[in-house]
Amino acid sequence: MKLEDIQSLVPENKISLDKVGIKGFKYPVKVLDREKGVQHTVAEINLYVDLPAKFKGTHMSRFIEVLNEFGGEIHMKNVIKLLKRLRKKLSSKSAHIEMYFPYFLEKKAPVSGIASLMEYQAFISASYLKRKRDLIVGVEVPIMTLCPCSKSISKYSAHNQRGKVTIKVRFKKFIWLEELIEIAETSASSPVYSLLKRPDEKFVTEHAYENPKFVEDIVREVAKKLLEHPEVIWFSVEAENFESIHAHNAYAFIERTKS
Repeated sequence: MKLEDIQSLVPENKISLDKVGIKGFKYPVKVLDREKGVQHTVAEINLYVDLPAKFKGTHMSRFIEVLNEFGGEIHMKNVIKLLKRLRKKLSSKSAHIEMYFPYFLEKKAPVSGIASLMEYQAFISASYLKRKRDLIVGVEVPIMTLCPCSKSISKYSAHNQRGKVTIKVRFKKFIWLEELIEIAETSASSPVYSLLKRPDEKFVTEHAYENPKFVEDIVREVAKKLLEHPEVIWFSVEAENFESIHAHNAYAFIERTKS
């Protein structure tokens, strides 16, 4: 028995749509890792194509079929290839992907040297349209900040807190996530660690005290490093502090296209 293809029917309102597809799909993937070659993780994936005015709906199953063809191997070097395949599979003009995933690095405590895994939130966003491609890679990095104003006016100590730096880049050649993580961590008062012994805690506390930073300072420092990076052609940077003594967070943002 032949089943009617409802999606291919002509809609009542013949209006083309910019993006249709699947959203929030959890899928095991293999991403590129600078030290180990590849890293296995689980991504939340959004996949879209455009929909012409003559079609009632898109074929959702075909999005999953394309993902399955790549066997979970989706990363910066082949994501455009996936979009080309998706565009062909769904007979569309454009294809888009947004992929969010936890990325883990082994990180040593600053004094004891004890290694432990640290989690970062990474993402890839890409589009393909008529041989034009766009690829943005980014990462959200947890950091520690110590307030310069609090240090300046206080007889003892200064308020400090965790925060996060989010970096997004477009680039000429391949850039490792590890590079972006290093840029963010070295621009903060101190990195954050998943495992610290007492000598490590002492070091982190004193290091942060000697490197007070506003969110504005952090964003400017990250921006300076990205402006100097030979492969980066566009970037955005945002920093947010989860303020420990205020009833609000502190925030700063910059976006630049390099000439």
